[in-house]
Amino acid sequence: MKTLENSPELKRKPVSRKTDVIVHVKGGSMIVPPKTIMLLEGLGNYTIIHTDSGQRYVVSKTLKLVSQHLKKNFIRVHKAFIINSDFIISRVDDDRLLKLADGKEVSVSRRKIKETTLLLNAR
Repeated sequence: MKTLENSPELKRKPVSRKTDVIVHVKGGSMIVPPKTIMLLEGLGNYTIIHTDSGQRYVVSKTLKLVSQHLKKNFIRVHKAFIINSDFIISRVDDDRLLKLADGKEVSVSRRKIKETTLLLNAR
């Protein structure tokens, strides 16, 4: 009798982490690719996803849960904000303020300035 564990037909494949964010909208769901996400804004148990097209989606998950699906180019700059570093167009006031491609300005918390500066300089 052949066991499944030792079967050569069953090769172990690494489980890839799903990176797309699924948003529930009227009557269904849609996938928001991370490359289009500019900013994530946490509001308690909800997260507002701001995309590069100007769309905003409200997800009934915490910022921490949503951020687990994202890649390294997303930086937590504040308790309530995670930004996609691909959309940063300028850094102002010793990296205390980051300007995004759509004109939004996001302030970096005092505790995150050093970490944010290191991550942005490494890019």
